[in-house]
Amino acid sequence: MTALVEQLVQRLSLNAPVPAADGQRRAAVAIVLHDASSGPRVLLMKRADREGDPWSGHISLPGGGYQADDPDLLTTAIRETREELGVDLSAVQLLGNLKALAPRSAGPTLIEVTPFVFLTDTELTPICGAEALAAFWLPLELATSGALDGTYTYPQTEMRFPSWTYEGYVIWGLTKRILDDVVAAGC
Repeated sequence: MTALVEQLVQRLSLNAPVPAADGQRRAAVAIVLHDASSGPRVLLMKRADREGDPWSGHISLPGGGYQADDPDLLTTAIRETREELGVDLSAVQLLGNLKALAPRSAGPTLIEVTPFVFLTDTELTPICGAEALAAFWLPLELATSGALDGTYTYPQTEMRFPSWTYEGYVIWGLTKRILDDVVAAGC
């Protein structure tokens, strides 16, 4: 196990929060780490273009909205990963979860997102469903080296965000904030 993964385990909670019935929108994402011999990699996807989806076409972690029949947010992350990428996380090691975050660009539709971290020693092969256009593995050590650093300008605005660009994919916003939290464990 790499040092980054070992240190990350120390910072994780081991619970599956059940959303309170307070009207707050909630979602969960899966941080699927492959502890490869070349260093840890994380599974990302390019979201399909869908009208009305504020994250349409963005690079994201697999995941989505909590549904009333999900017993908890962990179930949401597992279900959404299976639906979007055909990856079954039920047999993958769950390391725990990070604290919930809210996207800064969600505007009036505020949502709270809980990331769950999974670890696999084999490279899983995603099969994109209707919600994903592509999937890829991002090498975390390359991302943290500074080689992928850039700035993303939100379309039709002057808002700028730190980003990584990898093989033509731009990782920014909540996805980058979550991954920054993951790699901070290795610093």
